[in-house]
Amino acid sequence: MIQLSGRKSTGFRRGDKGSGWVYNRFISREGAVFMRTIIWFIYFWGYLLFALPKMKRAQRLQAAGELDARDALVEPMIQKWARALLRLAGVQVELTGLENIPEGPAVFVPNHQSYFDIPVLLAWLDKPHPLVSKQEVKKIPLIRTWMELLDCVFIDRDNARQSVTALGTAAANMTQRGRSFIIFPEGTRSRGEEVGEFKNGGFRAALKAGVPVIPVVIDGTYKAMEANHMWIHPASVQVKVLPPVPTQGMSREEAKC
Repeated sequence: MIQLSGRKSTGFRRGDKGSGWVYNRFISREGAVFMRTIIWFIYFWGYLLFALPKMKRAQRLQAAGELDARDALVEPMIQKWARALLRLAGVQVELTGLENIPEGPAVFVPNHQSYFDIPVLLAWLDKPHPLVSKQEVKKIPLIRTWMELLDCVFIDRDNARQSVTALGTAAANMTQRGRSFIIFPEGTRSRGEEVGEFKNGGFRAALKAGVPVIPVVIDGTYKAMEANHMWIHPASVQVKVLPPVPTQGMSREEAKC
């Protein structure tokens, strides 16, 4: 039997009569997946290394308080990176409902199937928006810095007080700078079509800032990676932006529901 990269045997011997074309096709497909994944990760980190001079420039603009100039530099860089990652992965995105995004700040609350949800939203919403992310992401070099330059905030899920403070920071950015935020209310990836329990942090932040909540439905991103033991495969993804839910006048009890 043929053993490939620790996977189970294909059930074909290389010399079996009539099975050669099946074997070769299997090897070809597996090789393409391997190369796609390797190239994707090379680009993922290569782009960030190539962009170091612009990252340093953005940091200087931020230190000088020139936040609009920083945003004008950072947002197109991130959008370009995210779109290229999707293209290299073979991820096709069908997006509807952009007309539902209002003028002014809002909180986007998408379901969370995959790591690929993040480049999909950064690439194809009206523009890249900061995310509320788990604290562990701050340990990743370069990613951490670009996220900070995008005004992302980080939550320690084991520290309720810190989480409240982080959401307060997001709300302040909405009211003071007109920033919209992306908050995954499930808190973690479902890795499939199931939808987990929604936490109310996104509604609390929106309520505090007095901005609408925009539900976003994502379907199919898990097929690009999580459904394939983290090997990258082409996938068709549907994203639907739903009408905004106003929070002005909403009570805390209503937000919890």
